[in-house]
Amino acid sequence: MLGQHKSTVKFYLDTSIWLDIIEKRGYHGEIAKQLMEKIILGGHEIVYSDVILKELKDLGYAQDDLYTIISIIKRKTQRVHKNDDQIAEAKKRAKQRNIPYGDVLHAVIARDNEAQLISRDQDFLKLKDIAKVQRPEDII
Repeated sequence: MLGQHKSTVKFYLDTSIWLDIIEKRGYHGEIAKQLMEKIILGGHEIVYSDVILKELKDLGYAQDDLYTIISIIKRKTQRVHKNDDQIAEAKKRAKQRNIPYGDVLHAVIARDNEAQLISRDQDFLKLKDIAKVQRPEDII
């Protein structure tokens, strides 16, 4: 799936995957690191959003924690921003499905940026009709 393709595939990593990398969380951290390497070496792109930056900040991380990682892979990243339509859709779907708003917002942003959503969070399984969701292990 992640071999040398002529077209670039985009991946949107959920906040928990970024935390696996930043915190070097044992097995999950190692898998997340391998995934990131495979994406970069395969010539693909990692999409991240202002929502991820806010969630990391809310957890006590400075933006520099994420920017340190991003600076290493700068050419292969794309920062995107949420918009009012995405916010409204996420709020509506979160309420309908009883899923955290932030999870739905990540799925909507990934979909709108034609990126595969990477997460281990079980709530994302309820969002497969919005975005293609895979675990890091499914890709490496």
